[in-house]
Amino acid sequence: MTEPVSENSEVTVLLVDDNPQNLKVLYETLKDKGYRLLIANEGEKALDLAHRHQPEVILLDIMMPEMDGYEVCERLKADPETADCAVVFLSALDDLQAKVKGFSLGGADYISKPFQSREVIARVKTHASVIRLERELQARNRELQSDQARILNSISEGIYGLDENGVIEFANPAATLIVGCPVEELIGRNFFETHFATAGDNPDDLPVKATCQQGVAENRRDIRILRADGTGFPAEYRSTPKRDGGGLHGAVVVFRDITAELDNEKALEEARQLVQEQRDQLAHTSRLTTMGEMAAGVAHEVNQPLTAITNYARVAKRMMAKESADMGLLQETLDKIEAQSHRASEIIRRIRRFMKKPATGKEVLSVSALLEDTRQFAEVDMRNNKGAIKVSVPGDMPDVLADPVQVQQVALNLIRNALEATSCVDSTAPVEVSASLQGDSCVRIQVRDHGVGLPDGAEEKLFLPFFTTKDEGMGIGLSTCRSLIQAQGGDIGFVRPEDGGACFYFTLPVAGAQGSPCAPENETSQR
Repeated sequence: MTEPVSENSEVTVLLVDDNPQNLKVLYETLKDKGYRLLIANEGEKALDLAHRHQPEVILLDIMMPEMDGYEVCERLKADPETADCAVVFLSALDDLQAKVKGFSLGGADYISKPFQSREVIARVKTHASVIRLERELQARNRELQSDQARILNSISEGIYGLDENGVIEFANPAATLIVGCPVEELIGRNFFETHFATAGDNPDDLPVKATCQQGVAENRRDIRILRADGTGFPAEYRSTPKRDGGGLHGAVVVFRDITAELDNEKALEEARQLVQEQRDQLAHTSRLTTMGEMAAGVAHEVNQPLTAITNYARVAKRMMAKESADMGLLQETLDKIEAQSHRASEIIRRIRRFMKKPATGKEVLSVSALLEDTRQFAEVDMRNNKGAIKVSVPGDMPDVLADPVQVQQVALNLIRNALEATSCVDSTAPVEVSASLQGDSCVRIQVRDHGVGLPDGAEEKLFLPFFTTKDEGMGIGLSTCRSLIQAQGGDIGFVRPEDGGACFYFTLPVAGAQGSPCAPENETSQR
């Protein structure tokens, strides 16, 4: 007789005994406990039912004809479909050897005949719960393994699992694509010998070696790795140690081909260099434009000492034509000629320094010397606009790190604008040029005028190319200034003084400062 006797499929219990009376007793004991009960009266039928239904618990009689309970248990444990079933032996045998044999074949428990109902119920309940939990755990593990496999298969980076000697134990599909080798050929290969040409020359310095043998995590970039065909490619990899129970069992290596990334970085660097060259050229063009605008005034500046030299030379010639020349007066005249030549030379020196292209590096600069030199250079505009310039720098102001030509170009541009703005309202107030320390690592230089100020909404467009508030302006001056100051690691902007006019500022990093102390967010937080 073989038939299901309950429709409850939560837990299945298989009852196996060749004695119908024993089967009846077991059935009556368990029928109201919520189990799905299956019964079999001989070994072959029990094996068939167990294979088809995978019961959680099998109550199995030992002493049966043809196939005894020991053989049934052995065959159940050999079948993957039924290997996890809890086999509880039923027997009147009470000797120790019989129990040991049952446990050695995979039995989970033992119930002696005659049965005690409460004992049968308790043992079935316990083993059913254990098997149910084990099966749920196994199902969850299978899900996790499936999820893990899907994740590993979908990752675009190559992944290797290595043992402590560097033998490849696992490779995901991306790894096989990157190195051009099927997974079945990769498994079992030595990682170091497969991917590094120098594996035999200096094995201790190979990438990932320290991770496999010492448990040291690594993260390196632009390492040349060989493919299966012997060609190489630049790679970035991360390796982490595999540990289990405190022991080191190899490494997990995640790597990727960065050929395209390096090509993009090279192209980006070339583009940056081109932009910098164009920026320098634009700045140089701007200086030429400024010099052109100042040409008449500069010519006047140079002409003054040259005229004085001509006059003093004529005086000297007349003195020397006399029979008894006054040597003291002649020496004084020659000294004046020398002084005027130095004056003309200094004017030309300032022009040449301003006109030259930027040096290839930044310099440590004195803020006070830089601003004073700029003030002298702006004297032509100061006279043309009938204005004045007042420079104020604290004595303890630290030096800054910047390109002197580019910074002077910015300062001169702001001062000239300020002189023009002040002149437009016929103000006699001087343009105020000052420097102050912002925090410990940033110097702020500002140029304040007393003109009409800036129109509302100028903040959004003021430093954009081709925006200007002048009738004849081209709108490249302030845009160029911003590029030059940002190249120094500084910031540029303006504020509206409460009593009118405009105040432009720019910042420069103190020499020796780390990081980006003059970044816009730092500047904003300090005002």
